[in-house]
Amino acid sequence: MSSFNHLISGHDTIECAYYLMREDGCILDFEALAVQKEELVRSKIRKPKAIKLGCEEFLLASHGTGSGYSFLIENDTFSIQFGEFNNPNFYVTYRSIALWHEGAFNLHQRFLDWAKSLGLTPYKAETLSRVDFTFDYYLPAIDFDADNFITAAIKDNQYRKDRKVQTFNFGAGDTLLRVYNKCDEITETSAKTWFYDIWGIDHDVWRIEWQIRKDRLRTVGIKSFEDLKERQGDLLRILVKDHTTLRIKADDSNRSRWPLHPLWLDLIERVNQMEGLGIVRELDALALLEERFTRIAISVYGYIKRVAAIDALYTGVEKSYVDEAFTHLQNKIMELHDPLTWQNDVNKRVEQMRIGE
Repeated sequence: MSSFNHLISGHDTIECAYYLMREDGCILDFEALAVQKEELVRSKIRKPKAIKLGCEEFLLASHGTGSGYSFLIENDTFSIQFGEFNNPNFYVTYRSIALWHEGAFNLHQRFLDWAKSLGLTPYKAETLSRVDFTFDYYLPAIDFDADNFITAAIKDNQYRKDRKVQTFNFGAGDTLLRVYNKCDEITETSAKTWFYDIWGIDHDVWRIEWQIRKDRLRTVGIKSFEDLKERQGDLLRILVKDHTTLRIKADDSNRSRWPLHPLWLDLIERVNQMEGLGIVRELDALALLEERFTRIAISVYGYIKRVAAIDALYTGVEKSYVDEAFTHLQNKIMELHDPLTWQNDVNKRVEQMRIGE
């Protein structure tokens, strides 16, 4: 049986609607924000604008949202959609990195503190619409496949790369279980390299993740953050025991009698003991910068390959070298470089990155 080691557990995504009303002295000016949005559109500036609203700094988008909200503001902690006449009038997505470093319930209070700094107060309780619960394990080798899972889900699938399974999916809609290689996902998609610091390793980490939406949350009475604190364990106990389980294959034709896999037994025990998911570690600003740098490097590397392809078309030489392609790109950049505007443009990007673009 493969060895494993539990690393961390927590919330990875939370989406929540808020119902806020203006108090006397409210300083949120929808008309002024609309003017700033229009200025961005007229100037054809694709970059969002750095603004200060209450006690937080954000980047204001030049557009509304597909959900029908007029305004979108974002930073490293929140993505906030809102509108003067929407109901609910604020819809918040809490970012993964903030959830892992500050904790869901602290972030909820931080949002309420921000609203208060604008002169806004809730007139009824918030409503959660999505919560992702995750359990990360160091798992150097997997000794199971899709047939080891017994699930009540109607839909299931798996994804493979180089003939190795990377992801098992079970369910859809309001309840989705994903068991997947998180390190592969970071390398290929999200570039969330700050997880390596939290885990203390950078390889062979598998994530058990439940993506739960509103209808399933309501089955155990989870509407607000207070409900989540009190009842998340109840919900997860149902999911890890009744929705899907991981088993050890046996000769018994009745798969429900197969013994539970040790990994799943550990998961069940952790859920049984769970009373709340809190702060993991203090936010590491250097890890944030490293994540940004990694994303940029990935993009630049892709462009260098395009430069090599262009050079091959020019010269007809099939063999390409990365240093030559990099030199060609550097030469072209120096032709475009404007020393008069360089520092000003860098300063603008410093401000944008500091706020959280």
